[in-house]
Amino acid sequence: MQQEETAREQTPPTTTETKRSSAQFCFEVFCATLFLGMIGLVFYNAILRKVFNSSYPPSEEWARFLFIYITFFGAIEGFYRYRHIAVDMFANMLGKGARKIVDIIAMILGILAMVLLLWGGIVNVLQTMDTYSPATGFNLGLINSTLPIMAFAALLLQLRDLKKRIASDPNDTQEPRG
Repeated sequence: MQQEETAREQTPPTTTETKRSSAQFCFEVFCATLFLGMIGLVFYNAILRKVFNSSYPPSEEWARFLFIYITFFGAIEGFYRYRHIAVDMFANMLGKGARKIVDIIAMILGILAMVLLLWGGIVNVLQTMDTYSPATGFNLGLINSTLPIMAFAALLLQLRDLKKRIASDPNDTQEPRG
């Protein structure tokens, strides 16, 4: 067992692993930049209020927009890394064949939920494309576009997992990874 781990550590990563890790790194840098920008704007506004007894209203609005982006892009990251909330207490009590059926049904329901979020998100974006925020004048359709982006990414991940689960052995009770 330990020899297998050592052998895996010594083999160089394939090009797909390198591309995947580069994409993950870029995504992490993007999310970190959003988070630091939000913290910086909130800190800047707090200093203005305490020291100069005034504020800069666009900074509050930009911080709120960045928080929205962090939330939805964090949801994509949670789906990708299987860090989303899952209640499997009852499914773990089932036999292996029944567990696979329950997993497939749960994935289909998750796909339907993502389709509804995608559709509702697109409708919301279309309704707000001509609306602008009061302090910054930024188009709210662009802010609201994070919901359909997240739903589309989660939908793709759910479809990938469903395909893997259908093709998997019924004795395999683990979540499909990768």
